[in-house]
Amino acid sequence: MRFFLCEIVARVVAIYLCIDCGRMLRDGYAERKIRAFSPDLVVCLLDWSRQVFQRDTAPVQYWMEMGHQAICLLACLVVAIFGWWLPNG
Repeated sequence: MRFFLCEIVARVVAIYLCIDCGRMLRDGYAERKIRAFSPDLVVCLLDWSRQVFQRDTAPVQYWMEMGHQAICLLACLVVAIFGWWLPNG
């Protein structure tokens, strides 16, 4: 039962993150700007003024962030389709 619940939660979270990353990528391509990702949860939740990278003024940071979002999208898509593997032990 525990494995089943873990599998369902992992897939639901992966689907949500897949939609969120896809939306960020779509908006980034359309608006030619993207907000910086912060791996720190506290900074991400409390700091609303995260840095925004413009495609014309900071192309390297822009494409790095777009690449990061694309990798996250693919990883979440894999988890949503194939599930989460837990090693025995």
